Amino acid sequence: MRALRNATEGKKMNKRASSSEPAISTETYHRMLLEKREQVLTGLGVKFDTLAKMGRVAEEDQAQISHDEFISLQLNSLDYLQLRLVEEALDRVQSGDYGVCLSCEQPIPPKRLQAVPWARYCVQCQEIVGMNPDGEMESRPRLLGR
Repeated sequence: MRALRNATEGKKMNKRASSSEPAISTETYHRMLLEKREQVLTGLGVKFDTLAKMGRVAEEDQAQISHDEFISLQLNSLDYLQLRLVEEALDRVQSGDYGVCLSCEQPIPPKRLQAVPWARYCVQCQEIVGMNPDGEMESRPRLLGR
């Protein structure tokens, strides 16, 4: 991991830690990510399975059932997106790039990683990404001066 390699070089400070924030081990984040993955996997499909078990319903209930199925599919879609983000974060832990912003390559503050362990970007870059459904940076140039 880049941050850990830098910590071993003389007086260089760990990239993920600052003097005012206690450092949390990568293993702790790894456990948090594994727990989140398990939570998301447990919830996937449950919503739709409940509707599927209802069997035949009265014709006048079809509109409500269709609406419920639509909502269930939307929620599952969000769960799959969440799962993808968690899996990507686990890959970054394995590759040693966890805790580094994918846009500006600066360390992501520990407080952000505690709140959102699967975060791809620091707060500033996330604001640029905004609510992009894929969570990808649009074709904007890299932030300079950081």
